[in-house]
Amino acid sequence: MKRVLTFVLLVASAQLAEAQIAATITGTITDTTGAPIPQANVFIASSMAGTTTNDNGVYTLSGIPLGTLRLVVSSIGYESDHVDLFLREARTYTQDFQLRERIYELGEVTVSTNNRRWQRQLERFTTIFIGESPNAQETTIMNPEVLDFTGRGGEFRAQASEPLIIENKALGYKLTYFLVEFIAEPTSWRWDGEPLFEPLEPSSPEEAARWNAKRDSAFYGSFRHFLLSVINDQVEEQGFKIYSRPGSNQRSLNLRGGVFGNQDNRYPIKASDIIRAGQSDDERVLDFEGFIDVVYTNELEDAAYLRLQRRAGRARYQTSTIRLDRGPAVVDLKGDPEDPYGVTFYGGYFAYERTGDQLPKEYRPWIQGESF
Repeated sequence: MKRVLTFVLLVASAQLAEAQIAATITGTITDTTGAPIPQANVFIASSMAGTTTNDNGVYTLSGIPLGTLRLVVSSIGYESDHVDLFLREARTYTQDFQLRERIYELGEVTVSTNNRRWQRQLERFTTIFIGESPNAQETTIMNPEVLDFTGRGGEFRAQASEPLIIENKALGYKLTYFLVEFIAEPTSWRWDGEPLFEPLEPSSPEEAARWNAKRDSAFYGSFRHFLLSVINDQVEEQGFKIYSRPGSNQRSLNLRGGVFGNQDNRYPIKASDIIRAGQSDDERVLDFEGFIDVVYTNELEDAAYLRLQRRAGRARYQTSTIRLDRGPAVVDLKGDPEDPYGVTFYGGYFAYERTGDQLPKEYRPWIQGESF
């Protein structure tokens, strides 16, 4: 317990220092003719930091702590756009965007929500996108009518004519989700999009306490918690174990859960085996070959996960399998990868907990109310 508290205090101190050394991002949003776009949404992906442009298409985001982030801009009638930034200095950054008018395809504008086929497709989309965890069961897409679905040859696609409005009554957040692409195949799925978080107003002190407890639970054992543990060399103290799987390949995976069925062909490794110094003091590089298993020993698999795995017997420690499909991945000291898609989850708990378990990137159990 003492070692965990030490880690918490160290990271909290670092976060407080970052909050005092912040940057500003400003710019102008225009269309392809150069005309300003007012009321465009500009936000830091997966965070609670966002704003809109004024009548001249100008926006300003202040108090942004240094590190890596994805800046997203979206406006109805235009294709959304983004840029990945690594803010290294406490200064004002200028980032302009020029948005292209969106061309609507046949079937994208009018959706019949009374159609039984559409209802089945919505259920499938919700199961994959929101998830099947206990938190996901309390998460609702409030405007499903903006979704349209297509499918061919085992491939299932979804697109949204407007941002999805999602209410998570388990964690106490409203998400405005700008979905760019969603593709599901028989044994895998992927989607591209960015959420903007807004805290819900609790109806009572009891509900606020419930949300805080569930947020803490969602954070601990998450991929961000794991990355922070690796960066701070506190893997074991935080309840994680790491195993390498030399010679394993994707065909060895258990397709129901993604985790390798054979736990004998893996070897324990240390944090220093998968991370190294970056080109600057404010970054690290995840660097390892093949697959690794991440085991979180402070929490067991929940009943919903066991049902999904169709596995009888006792619950095990939460286990995830990951790989660097794009090679070494740069991460900042807050646990944010420079490339949001640089680490692939091949199953287990990291893949099981999806949008219904997602927290804003600035959330920390030990530093409530501070910026990321």
